[in-house]
Amino acid sequence: MTVHDLVAALPGPTVLAARSRAFALLGSILDASAPMHTFVPGWRGSADLACMENGSGDQYAIVFDAAGVFLHGFDHECDATPWREEPRAHWPGLLDGLPASLAHYPVDPEFQFDGFFDATVCAWYETGADGWRCGPVEFGAGESDGAEWLFDLLADGSPGAYVEFAEDYYERQVDPGAVAAVLAGAPLTRRTVASLSPTADFDAIATQARTLGYTVYDRPTP
Repeated sequence: MTVHDLVAALPGPTVLAARSRAFALLGSILDASAPMHTFVPGWRGSADLACMENGSGDQYAIVFDAAGVFLHGFDHECDATPWREEPRAHWPGLLDGLPASLAHYPVDPEFQFDGFFDATVCAWYETGADGWRCGPVEFGAGESDGAEWLFDLLADGSPGAYVEFAEDYYERQVDPGAVAAVLAGAPLTRRTVASLSPTADFDAIATQARTLGYTVYDRPTP
């Protein structure tokens, strides 16, 4: 899968934002010290920010604002890495066609490393458009931009896919029912949190859940 397959597989902005919030909440329950997925409501004014960092230099960021959604990812080992040559250079066509309303994000200092926008995958969904778009990038047989492993979980979004990911990443069993409840946006309960992590600080998780837009039932479950 390259970005061309990704833009066909991604859900619309509303579903994508809800899925990103759920991943952030699940990650904070499963490992509050180092969640892989995060979500920052009101990151810049009314714009929200979803991020993924795997701890090995690979990451993605998705900005949701009134103008639309800007998504980008970086896989440091893929063929499209800007580090394939010196000075660094984007894969041809990566940002071609990016609407002016979203064009300020690649030059945002928060998304740059040493003054360069490190990205191997870019896609966008301008408000009023009928779907996701990407630049006219081309790849030869076997060439990759990292879209598959960076975004396959986000594009799938099913409880089963998240459980498979979490059990591999956290190296322990993960309750499918609790995962399904969080992904469905159900009110968060003590039972759900305890099912995912018996040692989680419910009060801290509840505060984050409310920030992410979840209803919280904080009475002890019989």
